[in-house]
Amino acid sequence: MDNWLPDFRLDGKAILVTGASRGLGLAMAQAMAASGATVVLNGRDEKNLEEACKAFAEAGLSADIAPFDVLDMDAAEDALAEIGKRHGGLYGLINNAGHQHRSPLEEFSDDAFQELIAVHLTSAFQLSKRAAKMMLDTEILDESKPVDRGRIINICSVLSSHGRPTVPAYAAAKTGLVGLIRGLAADLGPRGVNVNGIAPGYFLTEINKPLLADKAFTAWVENRTPMGRWADPRELGGAAVYLMSPAASFVNGHVLSVDGGMTAVL
Repeated sequence: MDNWLPDFRLDGKAILVTGASRGLGLAMAQAMAASGATVVLNGRDEKNLEEACKAFAEAGLSADIAPFDVLDMDAAEDALAEIGKRHGGLYGLINNAGHQHRSPLEEFSDDAFQELIAVHLTSAFQLSKRAAKMMLDTEILDESKPVDRGRIINICSVLSSHGRPTVPAYAAAKTGLVGLIRGLAADLGPRGVNVNGIAPGYFLTEINKPLLADKAFTAWVENRTPMGRWADPRELGGAAVYLMSPAASFVNGHVLSVDGGMTAVL
């Protein structure tokens, strides 16, 4: 009898996660490592990455580090080449790195706008293009099965489909990621690389500390979210494992909302 159990294992797969020294990136990396992957943690602070990698090792999980700024493509290319040497290739990429800038529109500088577009959107395109080249070089050993050369996941947001005051650049970049996902899915899907997105809601992370300090906004999030609370970063791990795993082999060009129902209701 055929095995009808969906396969969520990631054994033997090397997966690069940008912005993975803390927050949602670290939580997704932990979940994928627990599912058997070798996760490569990216960030700009090598010391933080080494500490995180040590914690993975102590937990019996496989991890490596790739310290570079996602805006530095020369450094990124060097890191990807090193990942290929160490791990025999690259199966997955999660474009998660980013930061936030909040300001009234009339005070929002052009430079701040351009920087957020570069960090969230342009770097996702540039890294995806370079990672895809590595994935497309993967040798297919069993031609009787559907071609599976890798996965790319872009981390979107509830602001990929909704607006909020003071964050026009972030909303524009995250909305742009949805278009990028669709374009990459059309381009890479026929060649065995699935491209999808995850759109988190409001999570208890460091980037959201200014929001958490605002009691009125915290209450608004809880009232606006059908599940009535903020999310724990660990609650994003399952979505990342699913989209990276064989269980999602026919999912391509999709953005999975993990927001407690916030964007599903008025």
